[in-house]
Amino acid sequence: MEFLNPGSVAEALALKAATPAAVPIAGGTDVMVELNFDHRRPPALLNLNRIGELHTHSTVDGRVRIGACVPYSRIITELGSVLPGLAIASRTVGSPQIRNRGSVGGNLGAASPAGDSHPALLATDAVVEIASTRGVRMVPANDFYVGVKRNVLEPDELITAVHVPPATGPQQFSKVGTRNAMVIAVCAFAIALHPEQKRVGTGIGSAAPTPLRACEAEEFLNAELPWGSPDGLPDSLNRRFGELVAQAASPIDDVRGTASYRRHALAVMARRTLSWAWSEYRRSAQCA
Repeated sequence: MEFLNPGSVAEALALKAATPAAVPIAGGTDVMVELNFDHRRPPALLNLNRIGELHTHSTVDGRVRIGACVPYSRIITELGSVLPGLAIASRTVGSPQIRNRGSVGGNLGAASPAGDSHPALLATDAVVEIASTRGVRMVPANDFYVGVKRNVLEPDELITAVHVPPATGPQQFSKVGTRNAMVIAVCAFAIALHPEQKRVGTGIGSAAPTPLRACEAEEFLNAELPWGSPDGLPDSLNRRFGELVAQAASPIDDVRGTASYRRHALAVMARRTLSWAWSEYRRSAQCA
C-alpha cells in the first residue's frame, strides 16, 4: 500500500486526482479500524495530517469554518460557546484519545448513519466544503448523505471544511447507547432553536440509512411554539413532537437495538431535548 504524504491542500488535491482510489486518513479512527479488520485494502492512503490549514478554524461570511482535521476535543474547548450543539455531540464521541484524533471531517467522510456529529450538523444547517482540482463546491449537510456510508463525494474530491452558523438560540443533543460512554449510538437526536426566525432545526442519527431531519416535526414546532412566552410547554405539544420525530425515522433491528426501541428512544429524546432547550430559552434575554 502506497502512503501519500502531501504538505498542502493543493498538493493533496493533485494526488487525489492522480490516485482517485486513495483513501484520505487524518485521525484514522474509522479508516484504521477497517484496515485492521481487513474490511478495506486501498491501493494508497492519503495522509492529511501535515496540512496545517485543515487543522484551523475561522469565521467566514458569518459562519464558523472548521477545517476537516480539527479534532473533537478542540471543538469542545475552543468552539463550545458558539456551537453548543456540536460541542455536546463531540463530548459523546468515544474516549479522550478518540476525541483528540477524530474530526467532523472524518465523520462526514465515513458517512456512517451512527456518526455522532451528523444530527447536530443537520439541526444547525451546516454546509460541507468539498474541493478538487476542478474547484470548490458547497453542499448543505441535508444533501450530503446519499446512503449507508455513502456521500456525494466524487473520487477526486476531498472534504476540506464544514461551515456551521453560530448558535442564535439554545441547542441540545442526546444519544442512547448500549452503555453510558465510549459506545456507538443506538440512536441520537439533536435540536436547535432559532428564535429570531421562529423556527426549529432537528437531526436524527442511527435510525435510518442516512442521518436525516425530522421535517414534519420541525414544521409542527414552527407553527405551535409560543415564541416570546415565559411559560413552559404543554405536555401535549411535547408528546406530539416526540411522535413526529419517531415517525420520521426508518430504523432497523440490529445488534445494538430493535427498530421499535429506536423509535421509542427517539420520542423520549425529542421530548427531553425540546424541554431542555425551551427551559434555556425561557431564561434568556430573547424571551424577555
